[in-house]
Amino acid sequence: MAADTLTIAKLLEASLDSRQNKEAEIALRQEEKKPQFSIVVLQIVADGSQQYTTRLASALCFKNFVKRSWTDAYGNHKLPQDEVTTIKKELLGLMVSMPPGIQAQLGDAISVIADSDFYERWDTLVDDLVSRLTPDNAVVNNGVLHVAHSIFKRWRPLFRSDELFNEINHVVNRLGAPLLTLLQNTDQMVEANSTNKEALQQLFTTLNLIFKLFNDLNCQDLPPVFEDNLGGITTILQKYLTYDNALLHTEDDSESGPQEYARAEICEFCILFATKYEDAFGPYISQFITSAWNLLTTIGPETKYDILVSKALQFLTAVAADKQHAANFNNQEILEQVVEKVVLPNLALREADLEMFEDEPIEFIHRDLEGSDSDTRRRAATDFLRRLMEQYEQLVTSVVSKYIEHFTSDYAKDPKNNWKSKDTAVYLFSSIAAKGVSTSSAGIKSTNQLVDVISFFEKNIASDLISDGNVEPLLKVDAIKYLYTFRSQMTKEQWHQAFPLLVQCLGSSNYVVYTYAAIAVERVLSLTNDSNQPVFTREEVQPLSQELLAHLFQLMEKDPAPEKIQENEFLMRCVMRVLIVIKDGVLPITDVVLEHLIYITRTISKNPSNPRFYYYHFEALGALIRFAAPSQPAKLETELYTPFALALQQEVQEFMPYVFQLFAALLEANPSGTLSEYYKSIIPPMLLPGLWEFKGNIPALVRLLSSMIQRGSADMIAAHQIEPVLGIFQKLISTKTNESNAFDLLESVIVNFPVAALQPYFVPMLNIMLMRLEKSKTEAFTQRFVRFYHLVSARVDEGLGADFFIGVAEQVQTKVFVPLYLTIILPTTQKLSRPLDRKTAVLSLTRTLTDSAAFANTYPKGWTYTCDALLKLLEEPPLPLGKGDDLILDHDLDDVGFGVGFTPLNTCRKPLVDPWPQVGDLRKWVGKTVAESTARHGGRVQGFVRDRLGERERDVLAGYMRL
Repeated sequence: MAADTLTIAKLLEASLDSRQNKEAEIALRQEEKKPQFSIVVLQIVADGSQQYTTRLASALCFKNFVKRSWTDAYGNHKLPQDEVTTIKKELLGLMVSMPPGIQAQLGDAISVIADSDFYERWDTLVDDLVSRLTPDNAVVNNGVLHVAHSIFKRWRPLFRSDELFNEINHVVNRLGAPLLTLLQNTDQMVEANSTNKEALQQLFTTLNLIFKLFNDLNCQDLPPVFEDNLGGITTILQKYLTYDNALLHTEDDSESGPQEYARAEICEFCILFATKYEDAFGPYISQFITSAWNLLTTIGPETKYDILVSKALQFLTAVAADKQHAANFNNQEILEQVVEKVVLPNLALREADLEMFEDEPIEFIHRDLEGSDSDTRRRAATDFLRRLMEQYEQLVTSVVSKYIEHFTSDYAKDPKNNWKSKDTAVYLFSSIAAKGVSTSSAGIKSTNQLVDVISFFEKNIASDLISDGNVEPLLKVDAIKYLYTFRSQMTKEQWHQAFPLLVQCLGSSNYVVYTYAAIAVERVLSLTNDSNQPVFTREEVQPLSQELLAHLFQLMEKDPAPEKIQENEFLMRCVMRVLIVIKDGVLPITDVVLEHLIYITRTISKNPSNPRFYYYHFEALGALIRFAAPSQPAKLETELYTPFALALQQEVQEFMPYVFQLFAALLEANPSGTLSEYYKSIIPPMLLPGLWEFKGNIPALVRLLSSMIQRGSADMIAAHQIEPVLGIFQKLISTKTNESNAFDLLESVIVNFPVAALQPYFVPMLNIMLMRLEKSKTEAFTQRFVRFYHLVSARVDEGLGADFFIGVAEQVQTKVFVPLYLTIILPTTQKLSRPLDRKTAVLSLTRTLTDSAAFANTYPKGWTYTCDALLKLLEEPPLPLGKGDDLILDHDLDDVGFGVGFTPLNTCRKPLVDPWPQVGDLRKWVGKTVAESTARHGGRVQGFVRDRLGERERDVLAGYMRL
């Protein structure tokens, strides 16, 4: 039955009512399953007789539906093709005709569709976008440009490739010239509407979007259409960088307006062209430098100008990287002007900063500490000063040191009233003391040798860290941040004096102070020395751990609202780090830690709102499982099952990949155990397609299913679950994205199910793999296939082996094995890089030489080739298994990435298991196995060695047999 317009419209209205929105949303999800749902929702959006709020809710519903239901994990459309075609045909035209609020939602939906379909499955999109541009309707143009930018901005961080350049050329060839024409038209309309506030606001939004698209289209290379017209483009850009119209000023000093955003985007353009296309941009750059300097020396301190100031400073920073342009600053008098007119005004604390410190502390921390602070004035001014110091270290150090001395003296005269002077002095000193980029693991690793980092701390900062009272909270934050920044410059002895002071700061009543303390404690606990040994050992941290963890949990849980508990990810990251450092030292306090983590899991699952927080939360759970579960597996399985199962039952999608990984880790902690009833109950829903539709679930589900197979293979055979498991393998192996996961699952099947149970499936499984090798082979697929072959070939004692594989292959296709072995298996074997893969290959090749009837009788040349491949492998034996396996790699979350995809938990990553632990020295094992086989087969193998190998190969094998 098709979706019904009236029913859906009523449900959308009900979804706006807080008293019935949950029921309405559940009912809407049921309606989604009906044919033509998306079309009906768009019809409601287009229906002018409906209330605006209903139409807006319908647009939002459509966007969310598209996010969930446009493609599956394999990139295939989930909707019928006729529905897909209709949406693509009608959506853009509908969007441009809508009011701005609805337009934004539909534009986002187009971006989602384009993310999977553009441009190969939607090659008409750019032409359609261009056809919608108008000479005089800014509202329509803004809708079109917004969609274009939302699609093309994804090119900016990508690596160069032919595929990427083909896509960019496809767009530039169609959009480049119309975009330049639109820029000229918009410029003329700005002049014509200089007294029309509403028109100007729309037109400056257009300009801002055009400038953004300039940066999108030029991010990888400079297309001829822009290079040939660069003179005209820069004339207009220069005009609007200095343009100022009072009608565009915002009344709120904290709210940036369209004029600020457009000028900031022009600075972004200048940064791009100054760094990538200096040859083309060089003739125009001086006028932009002058304009940026004039802006910075005249603009006010209001926060609405922050984005413009930071971008202008970033432009000057980029320019100063060039020695020719930096030479303009190589003068003491000019540098003093730079410090006084540009650096100090943007480094000094403002009233708005103090208000944020008090009223929005977590936002203050995010801006001050993380990557987002690159758009703050302080960070931009600091980066500019450091860039100048790279060019003229002695001169800059000399000039800035005078100002540092001035501000520290000013503070000393009246510490109570002049405390801001000290804050400025600390920032100035940090700016010239640090060299290079601060790393997430070690902070600043190189310093300016003309200043003494430790001496400055002891003389000017340490007292603020030590004092219990009468210190401005911001100065205490400065002290903590200083230690955090220069943590690699301190010795172990110095840290043993400073660390208790950091821990003490966790007891502060000030939100920013105790959060910065948690940040610093976490980073110091992860700090290693030059020998890669931790500065603080488990033995040193464990005595503090119970009290430290209890206090961190108390800070997180003092407000029980879900959004408040998960507001501060830095506290949870510190919990995670303590658990990692103390390892099995957590055993005496497992009950307490587990109680808090379960409480937090239950609470935040009601409304997950901070991905960083719950990532660290699940990492903390992973650490607890890793170090506590091996000694008490039943306890942790029992305690954690309920909150984890609840998250799955409530379909908390954000948690599912993490929960699956943690369930797997619990099972892996006790591999010899049986499968409990509640794990058995999870298997049937895991084998249904629904959970596998979400890309982020797949690696975690494969790991969990593999761990269940390991512990419950007999139960799964009894429940007739082998075939559904192999159905999942078949689905996964069909795409490049999931082929590695497919082989992970298949290897678990091969190792844990008896051959007799798998017998009916080997031929179809191998047929699927051979078809992939023939039609869409990749290097990764080929290596995994060869790894699979060796796993089968090595398991002679379990009823498999090379002859078994050959028999299956011949059933798939007669005489397919010889070319497969000679052109795929043997050459790729030498490419295997993982020690365990190479070890498996050695066992496989050896058992082929000693136990294969086919190689003994049917493929005599193959026997020789196999021995050659074996000896090559043994010339580069694998490294000892598990080297470094006890380390938990320290990743910055921004490097890991998280969100809709899969984020692996590092604290409980799958342990590397050697299926052949009884085999140690491979050469010795090979020699022994060949010798035993010779005796077992009446000297047959020794005869092959004599007749089929050269003298060198015979000598090498003889040497192995003597070991």
